[in-house]
Amino acid sequence: MRRPNNYDEAKVQGEYTPVELGGHKMVIKSVEERMTKTNRPMLAVYFDFAPGDKQAGYFMESFKNDIRPDKKWPNQGTAYVVAEDAEGNCTSQLKTLCTCTEHSNAGFECWKPDGTLDIVGMKNKLIGGVFGPQKDYYDGKVLDKRVFRWFMSIDKVAEAQIPRESETKAYRDYQEGHAQMPSPDADGFMNIPDGIDEELPFN
Repeated sequence: MRRPNNYDEAKVQGEYTPVELGGHKMVIKSVEERMTKTNRPMLAVYFDFAPGDKQAGYFMESFKNDIRPDKKWPNQGTAYVVAEDAEGNCTSQLKTLCTCTEHSNAGFECWKPDGTLDIVGMKNKLIGGVFGPQKDYYDGKVLDKRVFRWFMSIDKVAEAQIPRESETKAYRDYQEGHAQMPSPDADGFMNIPDGIDEELPFN
């Protein structure tokens, strides 16, 4: 066997490169409409780091390297956006998502003339995002995580600051001495729904 190209740069199985903290250039891979447990409309926004970002294609590579039969798009590459508050008014999360998408893609408008969100049109649009540190507690262990915090316009990414460390409720409970077992998705992200069998998660 001849030595393959790029041998020295190839990763060893099991090696893990964490998401870099701070701002990232991102591309929206898909947007899905859902309802919260309290019956409020929400969006699941699946994204990856865009070409030109320091970690371009990070989540697609992670997805492709996942050998589990029930693999899902990485939680770190998913944002959960509640669209309306209890009174039916627009949340700041939704306004931020739409405003940052429009500012990052000249001429694109998130809202169609009929007043509906252009979910199909948002696919493959650029947007910025910020990742920050987070303390969590799960399965008897304190975890230092790197999680998506908020969207921003892509032209602001270079000047984005690393957010202060946040804490999950599970970690605060642990600190107070009465830890609860959180669900695996307690960090606010969503998995792609079960039953998706395609080789890639998005068409």
